Amino acid sequence: MTNEPVIPDFGQASSCVSENRFFCTDWVRDNWGPVLQPRLIEHIELVLIAVSIGFVISLAAALLAHRLRLVERPIAFVSAVIYTIPSLALFQLLVPLTGLTVTTVEVALVSYTILILFRNILAGLRSAPPEVLEAARGMGLTPTQTLWRVELPLALPAIVAGLRIAVVSTIALATVAAFVVSQGLGVPILGALRDNFKTEILVAGALAVGLAFVADGILVLAQRALTPWATSRRTA
Repeated sequence: MTNEPVIPDFGQASSCVSENRFFCTDWVRDNWGPVLQPRLIEHIELVLIAVSIGFVISLAAALLAHRLRLVERPIAFVSAVIYTIPSLALFQLLVPLTGLTVTTVEVALVSYTILILFRNILAGLRSAPPEVLEAARGMGLTPTQTLWRVELPLALPAIVAGLRIAVVSTIALATVAAFVVSQGLGVPILGALRDNFKTEILVAGALAVGLAFVADGILVLAQRALTPWATSRRTA
């Protein structure tokens, strides 16, 4: 079997499928292995690669802007301009350079994460109270030690908040990748829209929404584990 979307064979399909009812459990059962599960895995891979690369770039840019304020505006301006470009238009601009490839998709997805992550990481780094930084200097910590022991730990809530927004938005944007490459949950969604097949639209869309909820929940739990002091302060 191929991983291409299964268009219902109305000549041999069940009555639910042939009549295109609201939801057909037999179609989901028959197409989970060859269609839905592979597309879900591809979608997760697209998102993980994009957010990981975007986070590394954004962290480096934020650390630079934290030390050299004069580079903050150029970085923020460029990332904001890219963020305002509609996804399909950005894909179209990239295709002549990188072709109809996963690289085109990833470059676009990474670009959209940078503005969100850069601003949140930088805001988190600058959220350390002056008296805490003064105490760190009084203890003899170097600027690098202060960054790793004080500023970055205190910035974690803002960093994770940025990651939550970036991950959820990237999950949504990755569905548009189906216009460029045959990967991700956008493939069955587009196929179902083309054929007006209700079950496939519902299931593929629900998988994308469910993936966003699960990813956000994981990041919330990670934030609570990494910043127990913030949780205890809120409940006090």
